Amino acid sequence: MKRRARSAALVCVGAVLLLSGCTADRGTHSGRPSETPGPTATTTVVPGAAAQLADRYRRSGGAHEVYGIQRKSGPNDVPLLIVWTHNPDDDGDTFDELKDSLIGFLKREEGLSLKQGYLMDVFGPKGALQHRLDARPQPARSR
Repeated sequence: MKRRARSAALVCVGAVLLLSGCTADRGTHSGRPSETPGPTATTTVVPGAAAQLADRYRRSGGAHEVYGIQRKSGPNDVPLLIVWTHNPDDDGDTFDELKDSLIGFLKREEGLSLKQGYLMDVFGPKGALQHRLDARPQPARSR
């Protein structure tokens, strides 16, 4: 019984570490974090509001594989978009098509402002991170 309890505890600790997505918020010379915060894996069950937004996206002609879209505030109130897709294809061209379609929809139909850029995480059918995009404008370099 002790061995089973120890194994269960190790599995739980491993799952917590995997799902917590701990990242170091180290600053760079530009003052921006060196990594976009967020998990590298997530659940495949989406919040109700994310499913409703994805439904509106699909009805407007968006990718039928998308089943969740969540809008949150990221660092410095930059929009953070979290996308869940059934599409296992993590190819760059597929991502670019999804990104362009999704951003167009959110700007046109949902009033998304891109003044500060945006952050986007796309999670695949098993909850693994497929893409992480930091589309914030680069600060001007001092000479």
